[in-house]
Amino acid sequence: MKEERIVDPLRENEEEQIINLSLRPKDLNEFIGQENVISSLKISIEAAKRRSEPLEHLLLSGPPGLGKTSLAYCIAHQMKAKFTATSGPAIERAGDLVGILTNLEKGDILFIDEIHRLSRVIEEFLYPAMENFQIDFIIDKGPYAKSVKFNLKPFTLIGATTRKGLLSAPLRGRFGLFFDFDFYQPAELAEVVTRSANLLDIEIDQKSSLEIAGRSRGSPRLSNRLLKRVRDYAQVVGSGRIDLEITKESLQNLGVDQQGLDDMDRRYLLTIIKSHNGGPAGIEAIAASLSEDKLNLEDVIEPFLLKEGFIMRTSRGRVATKNAYQHLNIPYSKETQEKFF
Repeated sequence: MKEERIVDPLRENEEEQIINLSLRPKDLNEFIGQENVISSLKISIEAAKRRSEPLEHLLLSGPPGLGKTSLAYCIAHQMKAKFTATSGPAIERAGDLVGILTNLEKGDILFIDEIHRLSRVIEEFLYPAMENFQIDFIIDKGPYAKSVKFNLKPFTLIGATTRKGLLSAPLRGRFGLFFDFDFYQPAELAEVVTRSANLLDIEIDQKSSLEIAGRSRGSPRLSNRLLKRVRDYAQVVGSGRIDLEITKESLQNLGVDQQGLDDMDRRYLLTIIKSHNGGPAGIEAIAASLSEDKLNLEDVIEPFLLKEGFIMRTSRGRVATKNAYQHLNIPYSKETQEKFF
């Protein structure tokens, strides 16, 4: 059984979900980061309120753990609307969707996480609901089949996805607003850490907040997770107060280095550098070498390594950059540079 990664943004156990609910911002004014998204949203929400109309359907896209679900809750609070949440994999049959849609009142918000994982049948069923607020439901089969039309009350669909490219063009075209989330800057994450520490009644100084933020891979979810692990370490090993020394010791014990890389990230880079001579290496070959799922590498590990400039994706495969060699203290020769660059 593989050990769960502390820096895996997709992993969120039940206990963590409960704690994160208490840490979520209540409205847009409390939301930290994603300033361009927030400023545009505020205008759209205010315009919808003045017209006494539901907000347009909107799509939130970006890597996991950046606050897409939290923002959806904030939008519902700002619109004073009832919030109904589900996910793409949870909607298996058209009847499941009918039950959800027919229970929505005017202005309610339906949030579908991982919307790119909706089946094509469900997607097509959703089109008229989004466009005309109507659904056609087929009752019985064969010669006894008949179509029943349901009129829905105007609602807002908020879709969240980590892989926008997997959404079909017809579904994308039915959203009116599009917002792309980007990784957070360390200063923004330090604000997140400080705010969460206050809510959890944890004593922490600014330097420690910045240290945790710098190793959180640009993700508020990881910032909160690391904060809780450092808190545990401080209570057991230290006095309970989080200072810089305790923070560094705790994160070192967790295997999270100063760049936010863990053992799996380092193994990934070493596989390219040592097993494939620095690249180019195909993702299938890397996955086989690591005994990992290809999609897990593409969705969880690679986005941060690409952002930080540790790897490059080329037409021939993945290539380790000079930054990767330096981070792992491996000599980077001029011949290596000429070979790939």
